[in-house]
This record gives sequence, structure tokens and C-alpha cells, in this order.
Amino acid sequence: MDRIDFKKVPVKTLSNGAEIPVIGLGTFGSDNYSNDQIAQAVKFAIELGYRHIDCASVYGNEKEIGVVLSELINSGTVKREELWITSKVWNDMHGDGEVIASCKKSLNDLQLDYLDLYLVHWPFPNYHAPGCDGDARNPDSKPYIHEEYMAVWRQMEKLVEMGLVKNIGTSNMTIPKMKQVLSDASIKPVVNEMELHPHFQQPELFNFMVENGVVPIGYSPIGSPKRPERDRTPEDTVDIEDPVIVKIAERLGIHPAVVCLKWGVQRGEVVIPFSVTPSKIQSNIEGVMGGPITDEEMEAISKIDKKSRLIKGQVFLWPGAKSWEDLWD
Repeated sequence: MDRIDFKKVPVKTLSNGAEIPVIGLGTFGSDNYSNDQIAQAVKFAIELGYRHIDCASVYGNEKEIGVVLSELINSGTVKREELWITSKVWNDMHGDGEVIASCKKSLNDLQLDYLDLYLVHWPFPNYHAPGCDGDARNPDSKPYIHEEYMAVWRQMEKLVEMGLVKNIGTSNMTIPKMKQVLSDASIKPVVNEMELHPHFQQPELFNFMVENGVVPIGYSPIGSPKRPERDRTPEDTVDIEDPVIVKIAERLGIHPAVVCLKWGVQRGEVVIPFSVTPSKIQSNIEGVMGGPITDEEMEAISKIDKKSRLIKGQVFLWPGAKSWEDLWD
């Protein structure tokens, strides 16, 4: 393993001056990988030179990741202040006091004193049983209610005041929802985590975030080829098989997945690819740090947007909703 100087990994500066590495390791293993596999991937990534790890309570693996983080920090392999650790509050912990309780549990599981970033995972409290079928519906689900979301956000702001969280942000938001939050928040979100890849570029939402000082963080940045079967539909497309992406990969001598990551970073977002394979973890960060895609290639990629949303969120639909598109206004 050729270790990477983490100080050479590019960063994005947030609206409050904090700097976040432009590439992190995602830790959502779906149904395909064990918690220990993911924890070992985190260990390899940090030893390699990654400093940004994207976690969430609902992933169910923060305890195992915490053991690894503690080991690496206590051994002197990495300093806590060098790491950027993100977690997220899940939909079933939106009640009064529950956001703070959830954050404290994540901190305990991760064996940390503070989080660098804490996100509201989805903008409503709709909950589904883990691993449920894609057609499953919870009768208690409901559409976005701004007053309820702001009650959640006030707890997020409290976490900053308590020193448990350094930065707070949103995830899976839309322009109408975000406009209201930006208007009413005392501490404005510094990021919005959202699905972004060449076949789902979301230019209007992306530009809105950038224009309002919110850094886009792209999940599923290579198109999530191993997402759960319940999330798949016949209309889904595969970014890494796109002729434009493949041609650029051939020119650069890299995997098409790395082209997707380079495109995202050059576009101005933070990317959080997931892998447990050491060679892929290494090629992802090396690719982002390597030479740029040409302007002509960036233009070519901008024309292959198929508006193919892969993470549709249909399990969060409320009674009376017509389709998953209702989740996205």
C-alpha cells in the first residue's frame, strides 16, 4: 500500500470556514457486507490517507467503526483533529430530545467526543422496517411539515451550542424545502447530501445549493451499482457503462467509476463512494487527486444526464401519495 499524504487531498471550504475533504468513504453496506467488513474498510482507508468517513446511525455499524477509530487514534496512526467524521439522525428520532439523544448514541458508538458533521438523514419522520420490501408502506408516514422539521433543526443547532457537533447539514432536500429552512434557521446548513452522478446530475438543485452557500455532497457518485434489490427498477441506467464515461476512462487508463468521481469533484461537490475492496478504495482517492478531466470531456458528461434517480425513497411514502415522485416535490 502506497500511503497518501492526506494534506494533499483537496478540500472544500464551507460557508463557516471549515474545510471538508472532497472525497470520503461511505459506510452504507446495504445487505451485501458485514459490519466488520465495513469497519476494516474504514481502517484501510484511514491508514491509506483518507480522512473523511461518512457514517449514519441507521447503517447499524457505528459500533464496529468506533472500535477501529479508537484503535487508530490511540495508536497514533491518526490524530482526531485530522479526521472528518459525519453521522446522521434517522427518521425515527425526530421527536423532542430524540435528535440530541441519537447524536449522543452515535458519539458513544463511534467512541468520539464530537462529530465534524451531523445531518438530518431525510426531511420527515417516516420510518420503515429495516430490509423491508420496496412496496412496503407505513400508515403513520406523512409528507414534509416545515414546523416539524424546524423542531428537529432547533435540536441540531443545540448540538452545535453543546459542542457535540461542529457543523450541521441536511440530506435529501429539495429547493422548496431548503428555501424555508434557509429562511428560518439560526445556524444555516453548510451542506446538503444528495444523490449525484453523471446520469443524475440535478443541475437546478445543485446550482441552488451552491448559490446559497451550501456545499453539495454526492452520494451514490458512481451510480450505486450494488444498492439493495428493493431500490432497483427496470428504468435504472448504469453510469459506468455509458460510452462517454468509458471513452474518458480509456484515455486516462482508469476505471469508469473513477471518471464519475473526478467529474463530481471538478464540478464542485464532495463525493463519498463506498467500497470494501482495498484496490478500489485506493484508486478512488488517487483518481480524485490526479490530473483533471478536460473541459471538452466535462461538457460531454453534462450532456449524458438521463435524470435517472436510483434512490427513490418509495418506502417513505404516506397514504394518499401517488408515487415516489411526491417525495421530491
